[in-house]
Amino acid sequence: MTALLASVRSSAEALDAAHAGAALIDLKEPGAGALGGVAVGEIARIVRELRSHYPVKPISATIGDLPTDAFDEIAARVIDVSNAGVDYVKVGVTPGPDAARCLTLLASLPASVVPVLLSDDGADEALAAFAGGLGFAGIVFDTASKDGRTLFDCVDAPTLSRCLCAAGARGSMTCVAGSLGWAQLAQIRALGPDIAGFRTALCDETEGRAGRLDPKRVARLADALHHPVQAASVA
Repeated sequence: MTALLASVRSSAEALDAAHAGAALIDLKEPGAGALGGVAVGEIARIVRELRSHYPVKPISATIGDLPTDAFDEIAARVIDVSNAGVDYVKVGVTPGPDAARCLTLLASLPASVVPVLLSDDGADEALAAFAGGLGFAGIVFDTASKDGRTLFDCVDAPTLSRCLCAAGARGSMTCVAGSLGWAQLAQIRALGPDIAGFRTALCDETEGRAGRLDPKRVARLADALHHPVQAASVA
């Protein structure tokens, strides 16, 4: 069964998403980019408030959008975000000459890092396998550009399936994200990742990913993921 990860920007959204059935809560600021970071002090405050109501709900947070070769800044931000109390720290990694070095660095840090393999130009199977061998708690396949294309527009299903298998071969959780919504439910179910991440589909249609998260949308989508036979009628 694929669990729903809800990306939220505030404590109010975090509590709404958790109450509505999101299995994982992901902290990021959609107005600051694909993996826009919430201020570290605010992350700590949201974590405290959420854990007072949901003490075992997994929480992740991004470090913000940084170039893959910004090794020192990436390492520093990972430690800062980890120290804010989250369970997982998400870091975007763009395929290219610096990707393997960045992944190796992330695996060496004293934090539970989840690399986000940005796949706008296709998924790199070799990189997915390399990441899968480094012992990360999870690996995400996502897109950096929020231009209307979904992950499935950028990566064909057979390639994505092979990448998920390679990434999860040694026990890492696998996650898909990237402007996903109701139209992609059948593809998500066919792939069967451990987690599917959403933001835009959880917000009011008129405002998109920058709008307010709607807990009713969270509940409907979580239910559809948990009960795939009913998903078509719910949509």
